[in-house]
Amino acid sequence: MLELRIAWRSELGAREANEDAVRVGRAGDACYALLADGAGGHARGAEASQRAVDAIERALRTAGPDFATDVLVGAVQEAHAELQQVQRGAAGRERMHTTLVALWIDAARGQALWAHVGDSRLYRFRHGRAERLTVDDSVVQRMVEGGLLTPEQAHRHPQRNQLVSALGMDDAVEPMAPDRPEAIDEGDAFLLCCDGWWDALDDVLLARTLAAAPTPEDWLADMQRRIVARAIPRQDNFSAVAVWVGDPAQSTRFMSDDDTVP
Repeated sequence: MLELRIAWRSELGAREANEDAVRVGRAGDACYALLADGAGGHARGAEASQRAVDAIERALRTAGPDFATDVLVGAVQEAHAELQQVQRGAAGRERMHTTLVALWIDAARGQALWAHVGDSRLYRFRHGRAERLTVDDSVVQRMVEGGLLTPEQAHRHPQRNQLVSALGMDDAVEPMAPDRPEAIDEGDAFLLCCDGWWDALDDVLLARTLAAAPTPEDWLADMQRRIVARAIPRQDNFSAVAVWVGDPAQSTRFMSDDDTVP
């Protein structure tokens, strides 16, 4: 049985309300981490994100031993259908939608599944390297894939937060997920985060802060301090979940004890 440690933070930023939702829990030998970043008028963004994590949590808690991609994808699609139903006939500021990233781990099997819609991300850190496991459902990502922008240009593009898919939109969604569960290595670390979090920290810094952190709580706290220190105008809500498998000190960290993180 894998030893898992989970921590999370959800910060207001410079906004008047927090429209992010985070949910972590266990069901049998499996644990789950869910993060949603809502949008909509009259606080409907907060409603959208809460409804999404509620619906997916219900599905995963009743999944029993069925640890499979179609179960997780089906849970995300159920959340999408619920959001469509509750806002049927709504228009303009009465509409709502949300991103969603989910990580589902079977600690007994030593396997992980994930799914996402929108531009909230999942990273895996293994042997000191950050690997993004999700691809943003955004306009600029499509432009990068089409060769119209470099990743560096995309990071500064004015349309970088414009989504092409999100839960609650009119059209059907196709959550991105691996075809089958993937094996977890002892010492892996995962990070789920919304765009308000990852937009302020590049992949190298994510890995370097992990290298210096004794606990997942310390890792999130270090990153949170760095985001605040950047003082980004109109900083969006920023939320993240850290999931550590065992102790990443032995295999994930790549810095010596004498190194410091600038």
